[in-house]
Amino acid sequence: MEAGALLEGLNDAQRRAVTSDAAPLCILAGAGTGKTRVLTRRIAYRCATGAADPRHVIALTFTRKAAGELATRLRGLGLRDRLAAGTFHAIAYAQLRNHWADKGQTPPELLERKLPVLARAVRGLSFKGFQLVDVIGEIEWAKARLVSPARYAEEATKAGRHPPLAPQQVASIYERYELEKRNQRKIDFDDILWQCTAAIERDADFGAAQRWQFRHFFVDEFQDVNPLQLRLLSAWRGDRADLCVVGDPNQAIYTWNGADPGFLGAFDRHFPGGETVPLSTNYRSSPQVLATANRLLDCGGLKGVRLHPTRGDGPVPSVDVYADAQSEARAIARALLDRHGPGTAWSHQAVLVRTNAQTVLVAEACKAVNVPVRVRGQTPYLELPEVRDALHALQRRRGPLAEGLAALDAVLHPESEPGQPNDGDDDGEGELSDAELTRLRNLEELLRLAAEYSADDRAPTVAGLLAWLAATVGAEERDDRGDAVDVVTFHAAKGLEWPIVHVAGVEKGLVPITHAKTGEALDEERRLLYVAITRAERELRLSWAQERMFGTRTATRRPSPYLDDLQPLLDALEAGMAPADAGARLPEVRQAVRAARGTRAGPTGRDSLTAEADIAVFEDLKRWRAGRAKAANVPAYVVFDDKTLAALASSRPASAPALLRVPGIGPVKAERFGAEVLEIVERHGS
Repeated sequence: MEAGALLEGLNDAQRRAVTSDAAPLCILAGAGTGKTRVLTRRIAYRCATGAADPRHVIALTFTRKAAGELATRLRGLGLRDRLAAGTFHAIAYAQLRNHWADKGQTPPELLERKLPVLARAVRGLSFKGFQLVDVIGEIEWAKARLVSPARYAEEATKAGRHPPLAPQQVASIYERYELEKRNQRKIDFDDILWQCTAAIERDADFGAAQRWQFRHFFVDEFQDVNPLQLRLLSAWRGDRADLCVVGDPNQAIYTWNGADPGFLGAFDRHFPGGETVPLSTNYRSSPQVLATANRLLDCGGLKGVRLHPTRGDGPVPSVDVYADAQSEARAIARALLDRHGPGTAWSHQAVLVRTNAQTVLVAEACKAVNVPVRVRGQTPYLELPEVRDALHALQRRRGPLAEGLAALDAVLHPESEPGQPNDGDDDGEGELSDAELTRLRNLEELLRLAAEYSADDRAPTVAGLLAWLAATVGAEERDDRGDAVDVVTFHAAKGLEWPIVHVAGVEKGLVPITHAKTGEALDEERRLLYVAITRAERELRLSWAQERMFGTRTATRRPSPYLDDLQPLLDALEAGMAPADAGARLPEVRQAVRAARGTRAGPTGRDSLTAEADIAVFEDLKRWRAGRAKAANVPAYVVFDDKTLAALASSRPASAPALLRVPGIGPVKAERFGAEVLEIVERHGS
């Protein structure tokens, strides 16, 4: 394509990002702003104008799928010359193979799985009560952060990690693992990056050859780069400044795995003399969805791009509360049915959840009402190692199924009685690592499923449970083709989009997750919800449950604190304020909402009531409100304004869901005051 043609259809910011002569260049591409379009056009434009030679271009991504999409789009833009587009690992491994061949060295064997070598390395150690897969996670985190075994304990403690063993013990296993690999002449995927970097830095001829080959650098998803990848990139670049990175700090959701979004967030410091071009025009979502997403970032004080809409208005995002997780899942399944009309594909909708374990309940509820589902982006539940191991243990165990399940429950919850409820704070679980908590939740879900099977089977057996699981959970996981609703975790949803998105389980302990305690971890949890919200094109539905089953235990839940951030905006939108106005005028929005409601509704408060019985309820609620406000030392309207009291008095809600339908009552206030309000209303009858 001619250079001019490559600029057609771009907005001003996109055109600036494509044509800029700056080096280095940082493109801050917010969600839905045309990131891949801009990146591929910049590569093609620089080649078309002679600023870059396609034979010396390298485009780095994080997945083979993304690399394939880049290459396909570039061919569509007329780039027929061979250019390097691939993952860090793929490019580095190709270079290493050439390096070994030039040196006449036999290449080491590449490990597909770390587990067998690690198992051999820990033989004879007396450490107990840990899973090797968790140690693997710590080793991968350390290598991504350039942390050697000698420095692991110090750096893990500094980073607030929760390893499965004492940090010094993990360091010892890490060291033994590295030694075992060398003895077996094997390398893992992390070693590919380490060894390629070392070869470039230490072998002058090899380094010069790579720097001659690669002269123009383009890096996608730069917020996900870890220190090891950055060091390899620096080795490839040498002293050349021709670097373009694209990313969004507000979509940095992999710091737990070693990524460092600070390289993008502080681009000017890491790459002095460059230019930053923000892309904020969103082509995906409605103004209402974007206002919600921006509000979430603002309340967390997160920097980065704030999105501006181009699409027409959509419905106001909703927040629904349900008595328990089963009710929530069933309600979502009904909502999926309601929104599936003639000529509308099931794949236009998705259900997003924070953890893998939640996907099972949602998929189960959908199957019950014949909604086809596809669980995306994860290992099928029945193939998870911990689930497979637990089922094998049940098969080996003699005796009734109930005894085997009780034994599993005792292992998972050694300090409590089966069926014992908790207060929803998940005390003690904050000390678990991400991997450990994930495994716990997956096994608790197995207990819940087993209890469901046992309740429906007169003579439950292990064989019966296995068959039931295969017929229920396994069925939807095997059907990954055809038109279906996507059930996806927040992490796996990144990069995807749907017209209608249902976000389930927006409650404390899930959003944010229990083990997120530090400021950095909580920021990442906020970004995760932001990613989930920005997947919606037109309609966004958030929900949470007042109770959730973890195995055989019922936990009382609380709404996510992030809902408290969002509720004022949602109230403003519901009252008819324009999304741009509502976002710009916060925190004044509460006053504006009250004014908007007052002008539209005519008589308000007590004056809007005519029945004596309703007035009696209003006065009773007003006395309660006065006591609550005095105890909290706040004005009465902060608890509920008169309009809300009047709506309560006239509608007489009898349940938590009915309470949520009363204007002026969001999930946070419902959780805080709901029980007391329902008790007062009940005294007066329906």
